[in-house]
Amino acid sequence: MLVKLRRAFLLALVFSLIAIPVFAQDGEISNSELAYAIDNVVLFIAAVLVIFMQAGFALVEAGFNSAKNSVNILFKNLLDFGAGVLVYWLVGYSIMYGSSVLGGFMGWGGFGISATPPEAIAGNLNPQVDFLFQVAFAATAATIVSGAVAGRMKFEGYLIYSVVITAFIYPVSGFWKWGGGWLDAMGFYDFAGSLVVHSVGGFAGLAGAILLGPRIGRFAKDSDASTFAPSNYVVATLGVFILWVGWYGFNPGSQLAFAGAANTDVTMLIAVNTTLAAGAGVVIAMIISWLMKGHPDLGITLNGGLAGLVGITANCDSVTNGSAIIIGAIAGVLVVAGMELLERLKIDDPVGAWPVHGLCGIWGGIATGIFGGHPLGAQIIGSLVIPLWAFVCAFILFSILKAVNLLRVSPEDEHIGLDRSEHGAGAYAGLASMSSGDD
Repeated sequence: MLVKLRRAFLLALVFSLIAIPVFAQDGEISNSELAYAIDNVVLFIAAVLVIFMQAGFALVEAGFNSAKNSVNILFKNLLDFGAGVLVYWLVGYSIMYGSSVLGGFMGWGGFGISATPPEAIAGNLNPQVDFLFQVAFAATAATIVSGAVAGRMKFEGYLIYSVVITAFIYPVSGFWKWGGGWLDAMGFYDFAGSLVVHSVGGFAGLAGAILLGPRIGRFAKDSDASTFAPSNYVVATLGVFILWVGWYGFNPGSQLAFAGAANTDVTMLIAVNTTLAAGAGVVIAMIISWLMKGHPDLGITLNGGLAGLVGITANCDSVTNGSAIIIGAIAGVLVVAGMELLERLKIDDPVGAWPVHGLCGIWGGIATGIFGGHPLGAQIIGSLVIPLWAFVCAFILFSILKAVNLLRVSPEDEHIGLDRSEHGAGAYAGLASMSSGDD
């Protein structure tokens, strides 16, 4: 029976492949209509993959943090997408892709999704699917911060932050490049968002971590290191694999056009470069952790893979396979150096959001000039201005939240855990630590 079903499926597939050109010759479906369908359906699938990355971020952050803060972390990731889609639909998309206003500072095209997509993204895409793809990127930028501020930020303060970054901070700097703004005019290139997406989230997270201060006892001399160790490496590792798979929507999807041999070739190059860079980041970070600690460290190695993915995102369409390996390997070095730097500065970033997304986002922008053939001067400017914009805006926002007592939870609430103090529930039923406040 199973053999017959397989034969029937193969016959149906062959027939459909034969039927498409026949229908096109009969005038029932034109080549342009077929290209339109392919481009939009593939982009829809890519958008779903990027949205699925929210699950990856949630698991990575929950696994790298205390079990008593798991519900809070999951809630924040859900909020980033749930509230994010609404505010990005209302104003963010228009700011990022609308007509230039305020002397080229930002775009504007009205509220909601315009019936006619902006010139910058018109092409062969339906504006509805383009929005779906773009809002997934906006949610990614926002949710990076959740891990950097984990375990000590008030939920209502995070809600305000999430709305502001999605509605304004991310779309403005996104307009500078992807909306055809001043960085784009000078030749700055960022194919899929090493800077436009990842450095924005990484540097906003750095601002939050600095203003919040470290978790209680995090850098105390007599602190028990196990208190702040990741609660669940299984969950964190699964999260990284989900992110890696989702990146095949993030990077290849940013090609935006898929019909035709030329588009297919570029898309496949992007996919392979993405894979190679991630692999190089994993291996190099593992080797460095082994040399530093005398044993291979899983947490550092997981971040090495993510670092390679971030580093290749700006240039995955512009570099060779060999260059992709080099870019990923250097990202693997940088992420370890960044984590060590934060330790020395006593900045508490529980998941390594700034080393992975901020520092390696900058590296991705510069690497685009070194290996991708794009103007190095423009790459350096963009690689400085976008992170600076995100950091300054987030620093101001978090400072305001701190001034009105909406930033950090009380020491008592932090000890109990944000799951109980902020949400009245624990992630793991029967876990004694939920009532004792221990990990």
